[in-house]
Amino acid sequence: MIKKALVTVGGVALLTVLFFGRDAASYVSTTCGWVKDSVKSNVPIEFEIERARRMVKNLVPDIRRNMHVIAQEEVEIERLDKEIAKTEETLANEKAAILKLKSDLSSPQPVYHYAGRSYPIQQVKVDLANRFERFKTHEMTLASLQDMMVHRRTSLDAARQKLEGMQVAKRQLEVDVESLEAKFKVLQVAQTTSEFNIDDSQLGRVKDLIADVRARLNVAERLANTEIEFDGEIPLTEGEADDIVDQVTEYFSTPQPTAEVADAQASIDVQANAAN
Repeated sequence: MIKKALVTVGGVALLTVLFFGRDAASYVSTTCGWVKDSVKSNVPIEFEIERARRMVKNLVPDIRRNMHVIAQEEVEIERLDKEIAKTEETLANEKAAILKLKSDLSSPQPVYHYAGRSYPIQQVKVDLANRFERFKTHEMTLASLQDMMVHRRTSLDAARQKLEGMQVAKRQLEVDVESLEAKFKVLQVAQTTSEFNIDDSQLGRVKDLIADVRARLNVAERLANTEIEFDGEIPLTEGEADDIVDQVTEYFSTPQPTAEVADAQASIDVQANAAN
């Protein structure tokens, strides 16, 4: 696809130059931009996501190179720190020697004795002058080393911050790529679902049938539990009064046995029980 697009761009550019002459440059530029956008829009999203993931992985060598540079600079700073310490020690010893010679020359003597040897005053003065010049040279060297140390530490701090920024950016880019991939998968699922037209009419018909059968069973159950009275038959028993008022009226309207009859009945019952 991309090769075909490039061939198309070449042909269009050639025709544009032939037909438009001086204005061909603007037409070619516009045409190339249009074709570039068209090709880019036709690249699959999953391909672009994979390309982004590979580009993030390609940051690892750069990060490692920066880590190597930082490690080298740390070693150099340690070496420089030792050199500064040694130079400071040398200056301290030279300063002590210079002050001693200066103190000795403050009291002029024909000969001075050091470490079992004798030195004339002129030789001591020359030695003091040489020591003093060497001390000033070492002092300037120390200042240069200290200045170099300041610059190197500043550069090292900047390199560390840059490396840390690259590492943080890489982790964020990894998260961004994973987020894009997850979003793309959700979109794929949504597009797949929308492509299918699910027919649920059969499901609705089954639900209606089940509801109809359930209703018929309920009717049959109710009919089975109900006493059916057939029209035209004479009722042999008198039904009980449903209303409480009718029950009370019926009870008190029925003749009750007198006290004598009740006593006689009770006596008969007692005799019957004794005979048994």
